[in-house]
Amino acid sequence: MRIISGKLKGKKIHEPKDINTRPLKDLTKESVFNIITHSNKLNVKFENSKVLDLFSGVGSFGLECLSRGSSDITFIENYKGVLPILKKNILNLNCQNNSSIIEIDIINDLNFKIFKKKFDIVFMDPPYKEKSLTSLLGKIVEFNILNEDGVIIIHRHKNEQDSFPDKFKIIEQKKYGISKVIFGSYH
Repeated sequence: MRIISGKLKGKKIHEPKDINTRPLKDLTKESVFNIITHSNKLNVKFENSKVLDLFSGVGSFGLECLSRGSSDITFIENYKGVLPILKKNILNLNCQNNSSIIEIDIINDLNFKIFKKKFDIVFMDPPYKEKSLTSLLGKIVEFNILNEDGVIIIHRHKNEQDSFPDKFKIIEQKKYGISKVIFGSYH
């Protein structure tokens, strides 16, 4: 797995050796970034953007954002099998000055009051079997952590039937192999 574009293009991203982590495939990642860059339905830009990467795994999404000009990435991850790899990737790509890691259980322990800034992009790549997305999206809405032109991007299994809070509006949805990516907002 590598960085696809930007100032870190071609740099290697280390992957976990266990089967409990499902890194975002390069083709899906490239498609997501193409939609963000070229869709006339989205107003978000990478340049100087602030990104919240929930269930960040090895950090491939957030690191790709930094490569493309984002100014600040907050990684949220608590799986001990992947945290050392995430930290290694940040260090190896010299991204420690533009990123922070919060080691916490997103579903049960994350208090959204801790965020003193708003985000332009919120990326969620939970385990496919995770059923608490409605609650999590509700907290994002309740604590108003998304900038006005911001976007929430959710990576799910293509057959997963999620329910969303009333204020969450799907802007676009695409399928890639066994997964789907949902682009939404609440403004």
